[in-house]
Amino acid sequence: MSTQALSHPDNLKYVKTHEYIKVDGDVATIGITAFAADQLGDVTFVELPKVGEKFKVEQKFGVIESVKSVSDLYMPVSGEIIEVNDKLNSEPEVVNLDCYTAGWMIKVKLDSTSELASLMSAEDYKKFIVE
Repeated sequence: MSTQALSHPDNLKYVKTHEYIKVDGDVATIGITAFAADQLGDVTFVELPKVGEKFKVEQKFGVIESVKSVSDLYMPVSGEIIEVNDKLNSEPEVVNLDCYTAGWMIKVKLDSTSELASLMSAEDYKKFIVE
């Protein structure tokens, strides 16, 4: 699949480590982008944190494994885990099939919305992955 054909919804924010963030009030839904899922290939395992754990920006929160590689997952914002997508334990391939809706990974209660200003827009992210 070409980079141009991959979807990067305009209502999301992005980081250079290829996670996306969807913000609703003070709750953020986080997962990996379609570009990252495409680069990884078939996802075979996802290790996620437990509800109640707290993370700072750029801290590792999990691991994703595919037939090609193992990659760390990094927090785009600081906050507390309030929900984890348990479906990925038994169906990690959902990340490849639908990374932006069914394949989300964690939901976080934001420590501060001010961190959102440093994240990339969909347009900025598209430019970043083409470089």
